[in-house]
Amino acid sequence: MNILALEPYFGGSHEAFLAGWIDNSSHNFTLLTLPANKWKWRMRSAAVDFADKLRQLENHNFDLFFASDMLNLAEFKGLCPPMLAGIPTVVYFHENQLTYPNQFESERDYQYVLTNTTSALAADAVWFNSAFHRDEFLDALKKFIKRMPGNELSNAAARIAAKSSIHPPGINPPPLRGKRQLGPIRILWAARWEHDKNPEDFFGAMKILKQKGIDFRLNVVGEQFRDSPDIFNTAKIDLANHIDRWGFQTDRNEYINALTESDVIVSTANHEFFGISIIEAIAAGAYPLLPKRLSYPQIISNIDTGHPEDFFYDDSVNDLVEKLIHLAKRVQTDTLWQNNPNIGIEGMKKFHWNNIAKTMDTALEELV
Repeated sequence: MNILALEPYFGGSHEAFLAGWIDNSSHNFTLLTLPANKWKWRMRSAAVDFADKLRQLENHNFDLFFASDMLNLAEFKGLCPPMLAGIPTVVYFHENQLTYPNQFESERDYQYVLTNTTSALAADAVWFNSAFHRDEFLDALKKFIKRMPGNELSNAAARIAAKSSIHPPGINPPPLRGKRQLGPIRILWAARWEHDKNPEDFFGAMKILKQKGIDFRLNVVGEQFRDSPDIFNTAKIDLANHIDRWGFQTDRNEYINALTESDVIVSTANHEFFGISIIEAIAAGAYPLLPKRLSYPQIISNIDTGHPEDFFYDDSVNDLVEKLIHLAKRVQTDTLWQNNPNIGIEGMKKFHWNNIAKTMDTALEELV
């Protein structure tokens, strides 16, 4: 099949998603992209830009259009040359503008919510990266529609749900870690440096560990922004003697090293549509310690230790601290995985791109 992939925000996880799929797909892809900046302008203007670029392509022999949630798909379809009007379309939701966390709800622009909604209605199939994401979006959409005058969109959520399916992104298998070096527990934070990842609870737990005299090392990595929470600056000073890695790892190999060096991957996120860094870390051998919510119970559901509750803490900092103290003691005597360090690695194989790509390829074929 010949696929035209449309990505108005070609960078970060969006770019990695397409690159991983294309490298492992049996289909042929043509890309139309825009740089990953000024996302609001991308959502406003990409449909016009892509329709114009489509007319300039020499080959129009496409079997399917595949777009991300950053494209106004309804506008794009309306602007396409008439001969391409009947081509099946898929929209993939990496995120959505209805439940994407804003620090203040008053900042949300509902025009982008409607863009996501009309894109989903215009598509032949709607793919979400997790069941949690799908359910959260559809539940929020129902509530949003009830606030609107009239009942014009009263069945929108049901129509979208009927053509929705779950297709998680894949990962490239990380290298196997070598024998663990002696030393204290190595704790990993790997997330965007933003408020919705709840860094206050993470660093609050690290502060208590320090006060209790627990020895530990820290790898704090992830994408940073100009307005990242101030607590990162404070924590860098307060925890300086515990830090091994700090900040965004511009070299992919250094990021992978951060994963393979770490004993435990911790999340304190209040919001997460999927959790690719958690999967990558577990696939690299790190032990997960997560809040029992969001997408986390789903994405680690097939890690079979017989004690799945061990991977979760309640939402309190105190419970996170107690679980980390327990793991800090265990890491000195075993692998944290009940002397089978491959349990988590095996459980994450379902997310390897060679498996994920086959499933998505087949799903596309069923639409044509």
